[in-house]
Amino acid sequence: MAPKKWETLNPSGSKRVIVTKQLPGERWLERLTQADCKVEVCTSPDVLSTEEINTAMAGGCDGAIGQLTESWEEELFAALKDAGGNAYSNCAVGYNNVDVDAATRHGIPVGNTPGVLTETTAEMAVALTFAAARRTGESERFLRAGLYKGWLPTLFLGELLWRKTVGIIGAGRIGATYAQMMVAGHKMNLIYYDIHQNKKLEDFIADYGKFLSSRGEPPVSCRRASNIEEVLRESDCVSLHTILDPTTHHLINAQRLALMKENALLINTSRGPVVDEAALVAHCQRHPDFRVGLDVFEDEPDLKPGLVELDNAVIVPHIASATRWTREGMATLAASNVAAILMGYPVWQEPDITPFLEADPPKAAPSILNAADLNLPVYESC
Repeated sequence: MAPKKWETLNPSGSKRVIVTKQLPGERWLERLTQADCKVEVCTSPDVLSTEEINTAMAGGCDGAIGQLTESWEEELFAALKDAGGNAYSNCAVGYNNVDVDAATRHGIPVGNTPGVLTETTAEMAVALTFAAARRTGESERFLRAGLYKGWLPTLFLGELLWRKTVGIIGAGRIGATYAQMMVAGHKMNLIYYDIHQNKKLEDFIADYGKFLSSRGEPPVSCRRASNIEEVLRESDCVSLHTILDPTTHHLINAQRLALMKENALLINTSRGPVVDEAALVAHCQRHPDFRVGLDVFEDEPDLKPGLVELDNAVIVPHIASATRWTREGMATLAASNVAAILMGYPVWQEPDITPFLEADPPKAAPSILNAADLNLPVYESC
């Protein structure tokens, strides 16, 4: 295996921070430079192994910024601590690739990047929904292959979602935002499943329904289902917005797929292993009017056999958060977490993290997952 190439930025910095992938924008580097950090960035597009990260930290390392494609577990946090490290941040809102308990045992704060992915990811879920419903991938391939010979009344008939029922599994920030986009944009009824009631979402849809009624139009409805099966049976399209943990692994399996309508849509922008991908391929093969839109995959970057060949699957390479604003924001938050901890700043507790995207951010770490366990001081606004 050829050694990965690293680039050194701000070489005069007194603290050493490694960054396992090149990051977009400039503000993230400004944050680390202001904290007097020498920054070493891996310029290879390949995923770094635990051994390669371990080697990069050897000889002294004050902090690290990693990616969700890497396994930050006991070995790496022990190595980071041995190298003199005091801070780590995932450049992602999710952290199922991070053993937070191991980091806590070694006294290392772990940061993540919430609050900047919500609308961007919801937009991608909407894009995948309509790409699947209107068969845009199939029809583009057909056109590019020179097969189009003129308009036909039966050419690539898709599904109209206007006034149909949208289902979401997981009504957190992203799921609720997707639901609002689909309901307000396309006057769909909503059914959702979550272990917690989302009163704010329900009130939004109730108010929108009253608005429609005031204009002489049929209102929309919102209902919290008692179980996942209800959502799958009743929805014309279902979008997944759950976390990944042992309770959600293969949440969508062959048995649950069989409950869905023959011409339903399934959208996944959450985590790949939430869906039994082999079962999904088999279901799509047996039900050509069933369509899916996938941004994430069970064995990334590999796909289960048969998925690539499915005409009724729209697949994109994990780009739900790939807008300039969001990815630059993620990089800035990750760097701000590490820089703040290295400068001895307290931890931000407010849900709004947008002040950290400005030129003059608060003197705080925007999001530290194990702050309470490590008894880190809390930022107090004036």
